Amino acid sequence: MEPTPEQSPHHAYPDHWEADVVLRDGGTARIRPITTDDAERLVSFYEQVSDESKYYRFFAPYPRLSDRDVHRFTHHDYVDRVGLAVTIGGEFIGTVRYDRIDDTGRPASAPADEAEVAFLVQDAHQGRGVASALLEHIAAVARERGIRRFAAEVLPANNKMIKVFRDAGYTQRRSFEDGSVHLTLDLEPTEKSLAVQRGREQRAEARSVQRLLAPGSVAVIGTGRTPGGVGRTVLRNLLAAGYTGRTYAVNRAFDEGLATLDGVPAHRSLGEIDEQVDLAVIAVPAHRVPEAVADCGEHGVQGLVVLSAGYAERGADGRELQRELVRQARSYGMRIIGPNAFGIINTAETVRLNASLAPESPARGRIGLFTQSGAIGIALLSGLHRRGAGLSSFISAGNRADVSGNDFLQYSFEDPDTDVALLYLESLGNPRKFTRLARRTAAVKPVVVVKGARHSGTNPPGHAVPVSRIPDTTVSALMRQAGVIRVDTVTEMVDAGLLLAGQPLPAGPRVAILGNSESLGLLTYDACLAEGLRPRPPIDLTTAASPQDFRDALAEALADGTCDAVIVTAIPWVGENGEAETGDGQVLAEALTKAVAGGSAKPVAVVHVEIGGLAEALAAASSTAAPRPRTVTPAAQTRAATTARATTTGTPAAQGVATASAAPATPEAATGQEAAPRPGRIPAYPAAERAVRALAEAVKYAQWRRQAAVPGKIPEFLDDTIDEAGAAALIEAQLATAPDPRGRPLTHDEARELLGRYGIDVRPTLPAPDPEAAVAAAARLGYPVALKTTAPHLRHRADLGGVRLDVADEEALRRAYGELTDLLGKPAELLPVVQAMAPRGVDTVVRASIDAAAGAILSFGLAGAPSELLGDTAHRLVPATDRDAAELIRSIRAAPVLFGWRGSAPVDTAALEELLLRLSRLVDDHPEVVSVALEPVVVAPQGLTVLGASVRLAPPPARSDVGPRRLPNY
Repeated sequence: MEPTPEQSPHHAYPDHWEADVVLRDGGTARIRPITTDDAERLVSFYEQVSDESKYYRFFAPYPRLSDRDVHRFTHHDYVDRVGLAVTIGGEFIGTVRYDRIDDTGRPASAPADEAEVAFLVQDAHQGRGVASALLEHIAAVARERGIRRFAAEVLPANNKMIKVFRDAGYTQRRSFEDGSVHLTLDLEPTEKSLAVQRGREQRAEARSVQRLLAPGSVAVIGTGRTPGGVGRTVLRNLLAAGYTGRTYAVNRAFDEGLATLDGVPAHRSLGEIDEQVDLAVIAVPAHRVPEAVADCGEHGVQGLVVLSAGYAERGADGRELQRELVRQARSYGMRIIGPNAFGIINTAETVRLNASLAPESPARGRIGLFTQSGAIGIALLSGLHRRGAGLSSFISAGNRADVSGNDFLQYSFEDPDTDVALLYLESLGNPRKFTRLARRTAAVKPVVVVKGARHSGTNPPGHAVPVSRIPDTTVSALMRQAGVIRVDTVTEMVDAGLLLAGQPLPAGPRVAILGNSESLGLLTYDACLAEGLRPRPPIDLTTAASPQDFRDALAEALADGTCDAVIVTAIPWVGENGEAETGDGQVLAEALTKAVAGGSAKPVAVVHVEIGGLAEALAAASSTAAPRPRTVTPAAQTRAATTARATTTGTPAAQGVATASAAPATPEAATGQEAAPRPGRIPAYPAAERAVRALAEAVKYAQWRRQAAVPGKIPEFLDDTIDEAGAAALIEAQLATAPDPRGRPLTHDEARELLGRYGIDVRPTLPAPDPEAAVAAAARLGYPVALKTTAPHLRHRADLGGVRLDVADEEALRRAYGELTDLLGKPAELLPVVQAMAPRGVDTVVRASIDAAAGAILSFGLAGAPSELLGDTAHRLVPATDRDAAELIRSIRAAPVLFGWRGSAPVDTAALEELLLRLSRLVDDHPEVVSVALEPVVVAPQGLTVLGASVRLAPPPARSDVGPRRLPNY
């Protein structure tokens, strides 16, 4: 919306303040600045507000706005006077404004840093979190304009408004003056305000997905009049799944006399339906979608699944159509799955929704599945069904224009029906938010991810999201840091999901192997070693072993305290007549299920070769296993009692499905101590490598989860040696002199000074443009010295002869200087320097950089070939904790070199960890430091020496994970 000439020419309309937000009930709304064009909207809005709300706003009866009021409330300079409105369908449902004031409460301009703030929300929309969202956004606007405090006068009876201020998490002061409550809020974000904001974001976004997955009624728009076609297929699948809500077929081409189609009411438009429609599945050509969306919005539909293609996957024109589709849907308060989606599924007994193109609804289970590809979704559904696994929910998001993997994580985090979240992602729209949500979700239930388009450097067609330039290996490391189980293929994702959904987490890496084939046991043993597990020698039950022998051996292994998991290997056994026994799978499944019924907390997996029906029999056996008691925390009990879905869709006990899996039924239960778990589904694998790889992922995840329960911290001693203000002044001064708005690299001395403010000492170097200067520099530094080139093509390339070490005296220095210039070129080309020798140690490299999409990243590796040739580099997100720093140096493959490999002296890893933490603090405190490279860092048995440093400063990239809540616009 553009400003009118009446508005201040000095302050243009701030379109960056516009935002789509998700409200508490899951619906969307738009927040934008109020303009002079909004006079009629404001009057209409005010007429719909109750007299009581008007009284609370103006402290007196105020039935209507005068012309002067309307002018005042629609004319702003966007600096000292600002008004924001929340709109749905283009109409106001809430407003907020601030006016800058001085110490006496009179109107003022900068540098006054206080403003009076007031809200008004339509009564019909109170309780939806409108005022809370407005407070977040008006506070961000105020901070941008130099306002640091809000003052508000609230009547004591206006409890709702007082609660909005109280619950916001800002530092505040309250007093009672002249019959009203006077509130003052400091607008500087606090840990509490950020936690409040993210908690509201989580609940709202989870609710928005829940509304899509559990609608009370569904309309399929574009249902064909004859069998076949997308719309008719979805309608058929809805009916076949036994959907418990109301279903409608909608097509404007229906004959007027058509009353039903496939047994459900048929209508030409939503306006003909007398009841509320919660979800619309749109299956019409792209050019007719806007008409369908408008019809949905005008009749109160809550969410859309758009199956129609012809959007961003078709190029620039299609991308603009997709953006307009999202804008149109959000303007009515609706969220979208799609376009070009495959559909959604919810197997909860009280819902039984299959609004997808999948011909068969999956069985009910504990796995939630999100995919950005319809083809991959089909393959995953088929694979899970073939192996007897069930789902709790399924979303195929297509072009992912709105609802994304982040939203699915928000939903999965608190969904009591989901124990494991599986995601196939081809793009990450907001990597910072993804890692934050994944870390929180992974703390209570496993998150397994396959990332497609890993090496193309671009997004798949239709995914209009920012492209991250960080390597895929770095993305994988960051996911691991967040607790995400990153696998390479969808087959591995299913393998891991089956184990994690049906079995408890292992307490460690010790594995017992038993079976009736010595060869298969040895293959499993080798696979365990390759995956870093600690297998015990396989127990060979011989080919004569009966199902009872398997049962006894498994029960014994589960009772053995020297192992943490059990892998059962099985081949068909031969009867007394030399022929294969029939019913092997069913009989063996029953025996193994009875063995685990004793209640061990160890995971069990089965590797089988040509035993028909074993996987299906194990799945069937687990579905009838009797539940056993489980201890949870009081918080979990309270949640179970107060969460409607937990009681209406069936608790784990009612479903007969394992709750002793990797995830508790609720997030709060993660902190409680569980009793011995009840038997779950025993996963079966056709190859030892697949079973072992899934188990290894479970072992690593379990270890991460135990560590995450006690998070790391930044040591307090660092604060005593860090000059944050001094560093900020240096950075400001350097950027002020930078001719390039993209920033500038610092000189060696400038970098030394900046790093020194954070206790990072870089050994000085002195230029040596000729032999005499080299001798003078050495005399100043003291022998022995190093002579080295700093030309870009020779930097850090000792293998090319550009470095001379341990130069002991002047004669040796002059000789080395001559050799260097004779070999490599003139001094003006080589840019030689002299540096004092450092104690011998291991050469390492420490880096930090900021990726616009992923954020600040800390990296570590050994200098030279290990990191440059072999890519042996570890990464962590900033800010790094003491645990992150310790793990960083231990996670590279060449880490043994630091810890006394082949009899060498271990180096000072404590000093190295401290260096990593100091650098992390620097880039976290000052996002203008966009890249730092410390190379080499020589780590000796006592202490370390930073021999080289390069730093680049630039205006920090915009962050998408800070500020008030808002939905992304791609």
